[in-house]
Amino acid sequence: MASGLSPDPVSQRVIAVAYSGGRDSTALLHACAVAARNEAALRVVALHVHHGLSAQADAWQAHAQKTCDEWARAGLPVSLMVRRVSVDLSEGASVEARARAARYAALSDMVLTAGGDLLLLAHHRRDQAETFLLQALRGAGVAGLASMPKDEWRGGIRWVRPWLDHPREAIEAYVAAHRLAYVEDDSNSDVQFARNRLRVNVWPALLEAFPDAERALASSGSKVADALPAMASWHRQLLQRAVVPNDGDDTPTAKPVLDAAQWAGWPVGERREALRAWYQQIAGRSLAASWVYRLADEVPGMIERLSASNWDEIGVSLYRGRLSYSSQRPLLRAAGASTLPVVKLGPLGEGVHRVASWFGCLRVRRVAMGGVPAQSLKDVVLRPRVGGEQFQLAPGRPPRSLKKQFQSEGVPSWLRQGPLVYAEDRLMWVPGLGVDARAVASDGVPQYAFDWLPDSSSAT
Repeated sequence: MASGLSPDPVSQRVIAVAYSGGRDSTALLHACAVAARNEAALRVVALHVHHGLSAQADAWQAHAQKTCDEWARAGLPVSLMVRRVSVDLSEGASVEARARAARYAALSDMVLTAGGDLLLLAHHRRDQAETFLLQALRGAGVAGLASMPKDEWRGGIRWVRPWLDHPREAIEAYVAAHRLAYVEDDSNSDVQFARNRLRVNVWPALLEAFPDAERALASSGSKVADALPAMASWHRQLLQRAVVPNDGDDTPTAKPVLDAAQWAGWPVGERREALRAWYQQIAGRSLAASWVYRLADEVPGMIERLSASNWDEIGVSLYRGRLSYSSQRPLLRAAGASTLPVVKLGPLGEGVHRVASWFGCLRVRRVAMGGVPAQSLKDVVLRPRVGGEQFQLAPGRPPRSLKKQFQSEGVPSWLRQGPLVYAEDRLMWVPGLGVDARAVASDGVPQYAFDWLPDSSSAT
């Protein structure tokens, strides 16, 4: 084994290696198989993802199978797992991003299927330098500039890049010394992809002007990565100061809201970082920099004017000095509120009932008091809010318009659209308000309550 290219020592019985069939992953897979040959407790599993994006995809899979079979016959403890994935080629996110997401999901699933929790990837120092430069060109923040982590736990799996500090030339030397056969990806020269443009058009000139660019850029990424734990700790402190429970939403999936009235008085840098951290926590994805800057600048003035606003594109609302989030808002906006249908669910039982056209689920649960009688579940209908609906908040109180009830109870605007739950033509339940007092069951009879569980827009 070439000096400096040994994988990190591991104690797991299964060593999973992401294996495309290319030069780098071939070298890593071979090095792991050789290292495990004399360790009876270890076995190496090569994980190959078939994207179907290239005309050569079938040939690459065949090469991967042939290579693993030959090595196994030579006494190396290696086997192959293959997963075929479908990549969405419609307009929107880049093919690179979609293929990467599909690949990582498939790799995660295969690692767990193989009975392991360790995955090795063959990225090297040049890959890290390129990633840092691409992130900088995209205007990335600290998390992006930290580039690829060398060792991290994600989804119950340890993702390790053991060669991240090694130059590509060392891998090339290993491949040559062991006469390893590998495939060439024909898309590597396609400059429509950003990384390929960098490699083909920029990198040679950069190295000519700055011969140590690869080492320097990778080192910068490593230094930024060192700051991530401190940043995470700072973010937790910011959120402890600004995040409060969502009193206007009593559903089990209620997200914490940002106390914008307090947050608005912070220095602009702290406002931006707190906004990034809050959105990442509740939405499960990053908030685009353009939105971070826009909200951090706009919201303080709106707080002073006691204004309310909705930013449906990102699922965020400002109401009564608080920023709240709903994963359903971007979905409803894309569908168009005017197209939201009346949905007849028919007889319902206890459990979660999917309503695809409303991008969520209606949960029916048994309660001791304050619910609707079981007979009301025979003809359940979901309706959008159209105006003029009357709702009685509690016994002895007069019915009032939904608009006034929403205002008096401080229900955030994103909850006001519905769906409203009816028993035939009688309003029974409203998100954010609960069961209409006129529909409440008598004491001692079987009764049920509702929860509306919106889809996650990121998952959808």
